[in-house]
Amino acid sequence: MSDTLLDIPGYRVHGRLGKGGMAEVYLATQESLHRKVAIKVLRSAEDQSFGARFVKEAHIVASLNHPSIITIFDVDCLPDGRHYLAMEFLPGGDLARRKGELFAPERALQIVRQIASGLAVVHDRGLVHRDVKPANILFRDDGTAVLTDFGVAKDLDIDSELTQFGVAVGSPAYSSPEQAQCQALDARSDIYSLGVILLEMLTGSNPFRGGNYTQTVVNHVQLEPPLPSSLGAWRGVLARMLAKEPGERFADCRELLAALEQMELSDLEQTQLRPVAKLLEAPPAPRKRRSAMPLLLALSLLVLLGTLTSAGLYIREQRQIGALLAQAEQRFAAGQLIEPEQDSAEHYFRQILVLDADNGEALAGLQRIRDARIAAFLEQAERRLADGLLTAPAEDNADYYFRQALLVDPQHAAALDGLQRVLAARVARNLQLAEQSIADKRLLLPEEDSAVYYYRQILGWAPDHADALAGLKRVALLYRDLANAAYRRSDFPAALAMIERGLQAEEQNPELLAMRDEHQRLLDEARSARARAATREARETRENKENPIKRVWNNIFGQ
Repeated sequence: MSDTLLDIPGYRVHGRLGKGGMAEVYLATQESLHRKVAIKVLRSAEDQSFGARFVKEAHIVASLNHPSIITIFDVDCLPDGRHYLAMEFLPGGDLARRKGELFAPERALQIVRQIASGLAVVHDRGLVHRDVKPANILFRDDGTAVLTDFGVAKDLDIDSELTQFGVAVGSPAYSSPEQAQCQALDARSDIYSLGVILLEMLTGSNPFRGGNYTQTVVNHVQLEPPLPSSLGAWRGVLARMLAKEPGERFADCRELLAALEQMELSDLEQTQLRPVAKLLEAPPAPRKRRSAMPLLLALSLLVLLGTLTSAGLYIREQRQIGALLAQAEQRFAAGQLIEPEQDSAEHYFRQILVLDADNGEALAGLQRIRDARIAAFLEQAERRLADGLLTAPAEDNADYYFRQALLVDPQHAAALDGLQRVLAARVARNLQLAEQSIADKRLLLPEEDSAVYYYRQILGWAPDHADALAGLKRVALLYRDLANAAYRRSDFPAALAMIERGLQAEEQNPELLAMRDEHQRLLDEARSARARAATREARETRENKENPIKRVWNNIFGQ
């Protein structure tokens, strides 16, 4: 059934947002409240048990009151027997649209916290989501991450109904090892899936994704997660989230949230100064007056010993600093700036600062390391930019190296300018792809290879980009022309379909809105005319039955 023929009482359907194996999702307006909603409709009414489970799960999700869980407004049945549910429409798109991007650690932490907090509520109700993946994480206008699509969520007590038949439900690229092996699942499986998403946000790639389904499953079961040292404090949390054995992961999402909170606290503690131990007070002088000479001699001896000791310590400290400086310079010359951690130039310079916090050579050495690292990152970034490697491959692209430079110096002007040039190149590439899509008549479909898709990607990076906005308007006007051509053929359903598609490109296009209103007005008039004709015919038939003389007269004279 096409979206133009879909009729849901109380809703005006605008078009299809997407479809899966069991259901389709449409954008609609709830007429009673004049609000946009997303409507999920089962594609078939034949499996009554699945329909009943669909309704049950809708009721469960509707009872989960949490800002990071999708809000359900209504669940009902169409005249053809198919069930549907109406839920909030989230215009911010999903996380899958930003595949391959590197997220700022603060934003990645915010998203994981929000989803983990929502999952905690889901797990408290005895449910496991089973399909935590980027496509099921949507965003509101304010940036809040929202978990959706509980279509495969199952009660923990009846999970064996699936696993005993060897049915693996979920998305292979984000499935836990036990899920990939069709074993019984609990909340820790969702934590693993969330860990894969977190790793992908921080590194720009999913290391478990293989060339085919089988390789992906094998990777989840056998491949140890690559956790580069650049992840810093994230490594410990990710190691537990992505542990192969469920027993080695966080027991639940609340423990995970506590670990995320503690990770920040530990980072702060590393920069805190420890209190200095109090000096021991000298014992009080004896009350009995004695000659001061012995005391003065003793004090003089102590001062002399202290001076000699201090001089010896100073000489030894200077020798130690000199040796550390020599080692630091050797490592610097060899290019061992920060690795290995215990045998690098940075390590030895910092050892000097432990002995002498104001050592100028060590401080200058650390600055030279920062400058050398930034220069190396910028050089790599410029090469990748020249080669057109903007955001891929992961950890070896222009965007990645510019961001690595900013991790060293968040305000570095050349790195910030580089990111702007990467963005400009990505925008130019998308504009070119959009033009090609228009030439190939791929205006709205396929969903991830159409002119509208490429223009909307640009607007995700630069919300007010003039060329992208003009491109969407251009697509909308092309659909206007197609609608007018359909009207000339008297193909009114096709004309309405073109109008609706044009409004998907530019929702507030005045010409298309006016055409849709005029189409609806004419349709309403035609329906009214048919209703009046039917009423008149029924009345005449009834009058003929009630007046036999008139009926005979009409039969004779053909009236």
